[in-house]
Amino acid sequence: MGAETTQTRSSAAWRLARRQHGVVARRQLRDLGYSEKAIEHRVRTGRLHPLHRGVYAVGRRQVDAEGRWMAAILACGDGAVLSHRSATALWGIGRERLWERTLDSTKGLVEISAPCSAGARRAGLRAHRRPALPASDMTTCQGIPVTTIVRTLLDLATLEPPNRLERAVNEADKRDLIDPESLRRAIEGHAGEPGVRPLRRVLDRDTFLLSDDELELLFHPLAREAGLPLAESKVLVNGFEVDFFWPDLGLVVETDGWRYHRTPSAQTRDALRFQLHTASGLTPIRFSHWQVKHEPDHVVAILGATASRLQA
Repeated sequence: MGAETTQTRSSAAWRLARRQHGVVARRQLRDLGYSEKAIEHRVRTGRLHPLHRGVYAVGRRQVDAEGRWMAAILACGDGAVLSHRSATALWGIGRERLWERTLDSTKGLVEISAPCSAGARRAGLRAHRRPALPASDMTTCQGIPVTTIVRTLLDLATLEPPNRLERAVNEADKRDLIDPESLRRAIEGHAGEPGVRPLRRVLDRDTFLLSDDELELLFHPLAREAGLPLAESKVLVNGFEVDFFWPDLGLVVETDGWRYHRTPSAQTRDALRFQLHTASGLTPIRFSHWQVKHEPDHVVAILGATASRLQA
């Protein structure tokens, strides 16, 4: 009967370890019926390998990134989730910060959010104390508790410069985790929180839209400043309606919000439009609405250089 009980406990421990990427916590082993003496015996005989105080790799000392993340979460106790740069690494949209206290440069500094600072002083861990992290900001990915993609990007916005933050937003869109328009709407529910303002700046650049009237009102003076005559607006060229057209120069200018998340059919139509304009001898240029509104000098410079080349 004793041997059968031991085998049952062992099987349960292995199943738990497999679900947790090869790691278990001491408290979990106690819940399965292991005594302190039995746990210490398995540590001495190499069946359990300490990773953090009270957290072990099962069967082998080395664990992969998922096992390392899961071990950190177990070390920080109930309510802990992977967050910040470690969460971006799990989501596949960023990298962890290297752990500077080790010679192994491939090992990252694991960042955790937890109700208490249980892992704050553990080697290789950085625990962010968050007593009030709501359930809506937590989820799982590959079985690992982690902050949601919205919360992860908000946290990243407090740490990284705009170019890296924009790269992460791009990656999240490519992986179909969230598109910038949905993200822009989602952060409105986090008004006043750290990270909202820098993330909003990044998103507004590429989700910014002008009405047709606003666009014409802003664009025509820029074209005049670049030395171009008055353009024809909203006319059909090669079967497509274009925003601005100079037939004498063969110049077509299109503007849009440069949405990240475009359907395959929309992308195909955009490519066909560009191909037909080019094949017919026209010069197509594309500006975003943000550039027209907030980067007028750049728009004027591009228009001026293009007009000079075409007039020559």
